[in-house]
Amino acid sequence: MIPLTLMRLTGFVRTGRALAPLIAGLVVLAVLYGGGQAQAGEAYGVSAVVIFPVLAWQTKLLLDVEPDVARRLALVTVGSRGREAVAGLVAAGLAGIGTVAVALVLPWLLGGVVGPKDTGDLPLAEGIALGVWAHLLVLPAAVALGALASRAASDSPRYGVLILVGGVVGAIVFGLRDSVVPWLAPPMMATARATTSGPTGVRVVELTVHALLWSAAALALYGWLRRRRA
Repeated sequence: MIPLTLMRLTGFVRTGRALAPLIAGLVVLAVLYGGGQAQAGEAYGVSAVVIFPVLAWQTKLLLDVEPDVARRLALVTVGSRGREAVAGLVAAGLAGIGTVAVALVLPWLLGGVVGPKDTGDLPLAEGIALGVWAHLLVLPAAVALGALASRAASDSPRYGVLILVGGVVGAIVFGLRDSVVPWLAPPMMATARATTSGPTGVRVVELTVHALLWSAAALALYGWLRRRRA
Protein backbone atom coordinates (compact mmCIF):
# COMPACT_ATOMS: atom_id res chain seq x y z
CA MET A 1 0.00 0.00 0.00
CA ILE A 2 2.89 2.38 0.72
CA PRO A 3 4.25 2.24 -2.89
CA LEU A 4 0.74 2.94 -4.21
CA THR A 5 0.38 5.89 -1.84
CA LEU A 6 3.72 7.32 -2.92
CA MET A 7 2.91 6.72 -6.59
CA ARG A 8 -0.33 8.69 -6.33
CA LEU A 9 1.29 11.50 -4.38
CA THR A 10 4.18 11.66 -6.85
CA GLY A 11 1.80 11.64 -9.81
CA PHE A 12 -0.16 14.50 -8.27
CA VAL A 13 2.99 16.61 -7.96
CA ARG A 14 4.69 15.69 -11.25
CA THR A 15 1.60 16.29 -13.37
CA GLY A 16 1.45 19.85 -12.06
CA ARG A 17 -2.02 19.45 -10.57
CA ALA A 18 -0.65 20.29 -7.14
CA LEU A 19 0.12 23.85 -8.26
CA ALA A 20 -3.46 25.04 -8.72
CA PRO A 21 -4.71 24.46 -5.13
CA LEU A 22 -1.38 25.60 -3.71
CA ILE A 23 -1.51 28.89 -5.61
CA ALA A 24 -5.19 29.34 -4.71
CA GLY A 25 -4.39 28.78 -1.05
CA LEU A 26 -1.50 31.25 -1.14
CA VAL A 27 -3.66 33.89 -2.81
CA VAL A 28 -6.61 33.67 -0.40
CA LEU A 29 -4.32 33.56 2.64
CA ALA A 30 -2.28 36.51 1.37
CA VAL A 31 -5.49 38.51 0.91
CA LEU A 32 -6.71 37.42 4.35
CA TYR A 33 -3.55 38.35 6.21
CA GLY A 34 -2.81 41.37 4.04
CA GLY A 35 -5.88 43.10 5.44
CA GLY A 36 -4.28 43.69 8.83
CA GLN A 37 -2.92 41.99 11.90
CA ALA A 38 -4.95 39.79 14.25
CA GLN A 39 -4.48 37.64 17.33
CA ALA A 40 -3.12 34.17 16.58
CA GLY A 41 -6.28 32.30 17.58
CA GLU A 42 -8.59 34.56 15.58
CA ALA A 43 -6.32 34.63 12.52
CA TYR A 44 -5.80 30.88 12.44
CA GLY A 45 -9.48 30.16 13.08
CA VAL A 46 -10.50 32.14 10.00
CA SER A 47 -7.61 30.62 8.06
CA ALA A 48 -8.90 27.12 8.80
CA VAL A 49 -12.30 28.03 7.35
CA VAL A 50 -10.73 29.59 4.26
CA ILE A 51 -8.39 26.64 3.64
CA PHE A 52 -11.18 24.03 3.93
CA PRO A 53 -12.43 24.31 0.31
CA VAL A 54 -8.82 24.42 -0.93
CA LEU A 55 -8.05 21.15 0.85
CA ALA A 56 -11.23 19.52 -0.47
CA TRP A 57 -10.46 20.65 -4.03
CA GLN A 58 -6.87 19.44 -3.66
CA THR A 59 -8.11 16.00 -2.60
CA LYS A 60 -10.44 15.75 -5.58
CA LEU A 61 -7.62 16.69 -7.97
CA LEU A 62 -5.26 14.14 -6.43
CA LEU A 63 -7.78 11.30 -6.62
CA ASP A 64 -8.74 12.25 -10.17
CA VAL A 65 -5.16 12.10 -11.48
CA GLU A 66 -5.38 8.33 -11.90
CA PRO A 67 -7.63 7.11 -14.76
CA ASP A 68 -10.34 4.58 -13.95
CA VAL A 69 -8.45 1.79 -15.74
CA ALA A 70 -5.25 2.50 -13.79
CA ARG A 71 -7.22 2.51 -10.55
CA ARG A 72 -8.66 -0.92 -11.35
CA LEU A 73 -5.17 -2.22 -12.13
CA ALA A 74 -3.99 -0.86 -8.78
CA LEU A 75 -6.85 -2.73 -7.13
CA VAL A 76 -5.70 -5.97 -8.75
CA THR A 77 -2.12 -5.28 -7.65
CA VAL A 78 -2.84 -4.65 -3.95
CA GLY A 79 -5.55 -7.32 -3.88
CA SER A 80 -7.94 -5.40 -1.66
CA ARG A 81 -10.48 -2.71 -2.49
CA GLY A 82 -10.13 -1.24 0.99
CA ARG A 83 -6.33 -0.95 0.82
CA GLU A 84 -6.51 0.61 -2.64
CA ALA A 85 -8.99 3.25 -1.40
CA VAL A 86 -7.02 3.92 1.77
CA ALA A 87 -3.86 4.48 -0.28
CA GLY A 88 -5.56 7.34 -2.10
CA LEU A 89 -6.92 8.85 1.09
CA VAL A 90 -3.52 8.67 2.80
CA ALA A 91 -1.90 10.38 -0.20
CA ALA A 92 -4.55 13.11 -0.02
CA GLY A 93 -3.97 13.48 3.71
CA LEU A 94 -0.22 13.86 3.26
CA ALA A 95 -0.75 16.48 0.56
CA GLY A 96 -3.19 18.24 2.88
CA ILE A 97 -0.66 18.30 5.71
CA GLY A 98 1.74 20.11 3.39
CA THR A 99 -0.92 22.71 2.58
CA VAL A 100 -1.77 23.11 6.27
CA ALA A 101 1.92 23.68 7.05
CA VAL A 102 2.02 26.47 4.48
CA ALA A 103 -1.14 28.01 5.98
CA LEU A 104 0.44 27.96 9.45
CA VAL A 105 3.75 29.51 8.40
CA LEU A 106 2.56 32.09 5.85
CA PRO A 107 0.98 34.58 8.31
CA TRP A 108 4.30 35.00 10.10
CA LEU A 109 6.03 35.79 6.82
CA LEU A 110 3.34 38.38 6.01
CA GLY A 111 3.26 39.86 9.50
CA GLY A 112 -0.42 39.02 9.91
CA VAL A 113 -0.24 37.66 13.48
CA VAL A 114 0.45 39.64 16.64
CA GLY A 115 0.76 38.76 20.28
CA PRO A 116 -1.77 39.71 22.98
CA LYS A 117 -2.31 43.45 23.46
CA ASP A 118 -5.00 43.57 26.14
CA THR A 119 -5.40 41.64 29.36
CA GLY A 120 -8.30 39.62 27.96
CA ASP A 121 -6.41 38.40 24.90
CA LEU A 122 -5.32 34.80 24.63
CA PRO A 123 -1.61 34.09 25.22
CA LEU A 124 0.34 33.72 21.98
CA ALA A 125 1.25 30.08 22.64
CA GLU A 126 -2.38 29.17 23.34
CA GLY A 127 -3.53 30.97 20.20
CA ILE A 128 -1.00 29.10 18.08
CA ALA A 129 -1.97 25.76 19.64
CA LEU A 130 -5.64 26.44 18.94
CA GLY A 131 -4.77 27.42 15.37
CA VAL A 132 -2.93 24.16 14.76
CA TRP A 133 -5.87 22.27 16.27
CA ALA A 134 -8.36 24.11 14.04
CA HIS A 135 -6.41 23.31 10.87
CA LEU A 136 -5.95 19.66 11.78
CA LEU A 137 -9.67 19.48 12.57
CA VAL A 138 -10.75 20.59 9.10
CA LEU A 139 -8.22 18.36 7.31
CA PRO A 140 -10.03 14.98 7.60
CA ALA A 141 -13.37 16.61 6.79
CA ALA A 142 -11.91 18.29 3.71
CA VAL A 143 -10.31 15.03 2.56
CA ALA A 144 -13.64 13.23 3.02
CA LEU A 145 -15.53 15.87 1.04
CA GLY A 146 -12.94 15.87 -1.74
CA ALA A 147 -13.12 12.08 -1.89
CA LEU A 148 -16.91 12.19 -2.25
CA ALA A 149 -16.49 14.62 -5.15
CA SER A 150 -13.81 12.55 -6.89
CA ARG A 151 -14.37 10.57 -10.08
CA ALA A 152 -14.07 7.29 -8.19
CA ALA A 153 -17.26 8.07 -6.23
CA SER A 154 -19.35 10.33 -8.46
CA ASP A 155 -20.95 9.24 -11.72
CA SER A 156 -19.91 12.31 -13.70
CA PRO A 157 -17.67 15.40 -13.43
CA ARG A 158 -20.82 17.50 -13.08
CA TYR A 159 -21.91 15.62 -9.97
CA GLY A 160 -18.40 15.89 -8.57
CA VAL A 161 -18.43 19.67 -8.88
CA LEU A 162 -21.91 19.87 -7.35
CA ILE A 163 -20.83 17.74 -4.40
CA LEU A 164 -17.72 19.83 -3.84
CA VAL A 165 -19.44 23.21 -4.08
CA GLY A 166 -22.54 22.05 -2.24
CA GLY A 167 -20.44 20.57 0.56
CA VAL A 168 -18.47 23.77 1.07
CA VAL A 169 -21.55 26.01 0.95
CA GLY A 170 -23.46 23.65 3.23
CA ALA A 171 -20.62 23.59 5.76
CA ILE A 172 -20.74 27.39 5.94
CA VAL A 173 -24.54 27.73 5.99
CA PHE A 174 -25.19 24.99 8.54
CA GLY A 175 -22.29 26.22 10.64
CA LEU A 176 -23.51 29.81 10.98
CA ARG A 177 -25.56 28.86 14.03
CA ASP A 178 -24.70 25.94 16.27
CA SER A 179 -28.39 25.24 16.89
CA VAL A 180 -29.32 24.73 13.23
CA VAL A 181 -28.80 21.01 12.45
CA PRO A 182 -25.05 21.29 13.16
CA TRP A 183 -24.31 17.61 12.57
CA LEU A 184 -25.06 17.93 8.85
CA ALA A 185 -21.76 19.75 8.38
CA PRO A 186 -18.25 19.71 9.85
CA PRO A 187 -17.83 22.29 12.65
CA MET A 188 -15.69 24.77 10.71
CA MET A 189 -17.51 27.92 11.76
CA ALA A 190 -17.91 26.78 15.36
CA THR A 191 -14.19 26.01 15.51
CA ALA A 192 -13.33 29.46 14.16
CA ARG A 193 -15.48 31.09 16.84
CA ALA A 194 -13.92 28.89 19.51
CA THR A 195 -10.35 29.80 18.58
CA THR A 196 -11.21 33.48 18.89
CA SER A 197 -12.68 33.30 22.39
CA GLY A 198 -10.66 30.41 23.78
CA PRO A 199 -12.68 27.16 24.14
CA THR A 200 -13.06 25.13 27.29
CA GLY A 201 -11.69 21.61 27.38
CA VAL A 202 -15.21 20.22 27.01
CA ARG A 203 -15.79 22.36 23.91
CA VAL A 204 -12.53 21.18 22.36
CA VAL A 205 -13.55 17.55 22.87
CA GLU A 206 -17.06 18.23 21.54
CA LEU A 207 -15.83 19.89 18.34
CA THR A 208 -13.15 17.24 17.80
CA VAL A 209 -15.65 14.39 18.16
CA HIS A 210 -18.09 16.23 15.87
CA ALA A 211 -15.45 16.67 13.15
CA LEU A 212 -14.20 13.09 13.37
CA LEU A 213 -17.68 11.55 13.33
CA TRP A 214 -18.72 13.67 10.35
CA SER A 215 -15.53 12.69 8.52
CA ALA A 216 -16.05 9.02 9.33
CA ALA A 217 -19.64 9.15 8.03
CA ALA A 218 -18.54 10.91 4.82
CA LEU A 219 -15.75 8.39 4.26
CA ALA A 220 -18.17 5.50 4.83
CA LEU A 221 -20.41 7.02 2.15
CA TYR A 222 -17.37 7.36 -0.12
CA GLY A 223 -16.59 3.67 0.30
CA TRP A 224 -20.20 2.72 -0.49
CA LEU A 225 -20.23 4.87 -3.63
CA ARG A 226 -16.97 3.31 -4.83
CA ARG A 227 -18.37 -0.19 -4.35
CA ARG A 228 -21.55 0.79 -6.18
CA ARG A 229 -19.56 2.06 -9.16
CA ALA A 230 -17.28 -0.98 -9.29
